[in-house]
Order: sequence, then C-alpha cells, then structure tokens
Amino acid sequence: KMKSAAPLLLLAAALGNVDAFGTQPKAKVSTQPSVDVKQAAASVFTAATLASNVFLGAAPPAEAATAPSFSSSHIVAAKETREGIYGSYEVDVTEQTFDDARSTFKPAKEVKSKKGKYTALIAVLVVGSFIIPMAQYFWYVKDDDSSDRFFDKKPEPEPEPPKKKGWFN
Repeated sequence: KMKSAAPLLLLAAALGNVDAFGTQPKAKVSTQPSVDVKQAAASVFTAATLASNVFLGAAPPAEAATAPSFSSSHIVAAKETREGIYGSYEVDVTEQTFDDARSTFKPAKEVKSKKGKYTALIAVLVVGSFIIPMAQYFWYVKDDDSSDRFFDKKPEPEPEPPKKKGWFN
C-alpha cells in the first residue's frame, strides 16, 4: 500500500495546478502554453520529497545521535546554590532512587470522629461571612440620618384637578 502511495502523490502534485473545475473567463487564443513551469516544477519537487520520506523512513530522533561518554567517573552528588529568606545556601542534590508510594490519608475512623468539629468550624465561617459585613455596614451608617429625612418627609398635597367645562359654564 505504501509503494502505491508515491506515484499517486506525484500525480496529484503534477495535476494539482490545473484549475479545470473553476469558472474561467474567456481568454484570447495565444500560442504560448498556459502552464506555469516554475510552479509545476516546485509541485513535482515537493511530491518527490514526500515520496522519498515514504520509502526511506523518517530521520532518527535527536536522542539517538548523542555521542557516547568515555569518562570513567560518575557524579554522585552535585552542589546547588539556592536562595532563601535569610540568604543563599548550598544543597547536595542526589538522584532519587525510589518513589515514596505510602498512603498519607487519615484513616476513616479518625475522619469520622473529627467530622463534628470541622462541621462546626465551617458553620461558624459561613455565618460569620454574612453577619460581619452586615454589622460593618450598620456601623458605618448608624450616624447617617438621610434615610430618616427621606421617610419623615410629608408628601406634597396634590393640586386640585381643573374643573370640567359643562353645558352652561
């Protein structure tokens, strides 16, 4: 199947430049060929490159091309300088030889026994998140009398409607 793909790619690239299915304006009859030779050559070159990759295979990965090390010494630990809050310090960096796969979850019995404590803590935090902002708001507006002035204002009396004109007025 792969061997039959290369000729199909070459044929598709060579015929890919033909615009037979598009609408064509009426052109003047000329003696020059209507094929762009540069574009056709570039298409054929591209198809040949793709076809050669099918037959030759992909290039080897970069890891395979690394040069072998002929040194007899091995680095056991490397010193690394790190920055901390109180200045810089040196650390011996060694290669980790195993993974720590221990389970560090608390047992189910311990979680169930402390469930009430954490439920109460969450309830206090949720209630506090509503009560504290309300108390803060009322503290800020306790000396403000704008709402009292608004609600104590007596409505202005409505003016009497104009008298309707009757038959004899």
